[in-house]
Amino acid sequence: MNTFWDYLWYTILVFAFVAYLIVLFQIIVDLFRDHSVSGVAKAVWVIALVVLPYLTAVVYLIARGRGMALRTQQAQAEAKQATDQYIRQVAGKSPAENIADAKALRDSGVITDVEFEQLKAQALGQPVSAHNAPTGQ
Repeated sequence: MNTFWDYLWYTILVFAFVAYLIVLFQIIVDLFRDHSVSGVAKAVWVIALVVLPYLTAVVYLIARGRGMALRTQQAQAEAKQATDQYIRQVAGKSPAENIADAKALRDSGVITDVEFEQLKAQALGQPVSAHNAPTGQ
């Protein structure tokens, strides 16, 4: 590699190889994400990707590209739904639910009005004032 053209050709080859690897991994992920394809068909696709890599990748993208995009969108939607559910679970109750619980405790006589106001302020994210602090009773 002594000339500029050698370096340019080497760069093009590296780019093509990295692009192929990215497409290859996307195809393999899509193959194993698709439950409607049999194991034999998956094995044939993988073998074809090894034997005739670029041709098989192009054929796969043409033949199954639309389904590939839909499966990716579905997987992303499922991941988002799972994340949202986890966040809701970890976050706990809403401020309105916390206030309603505190009101039920106040109405049943378990807590005083001062304690109710403290719980309400905490649920709303407001600082609790010193004159509303419990007296240690």
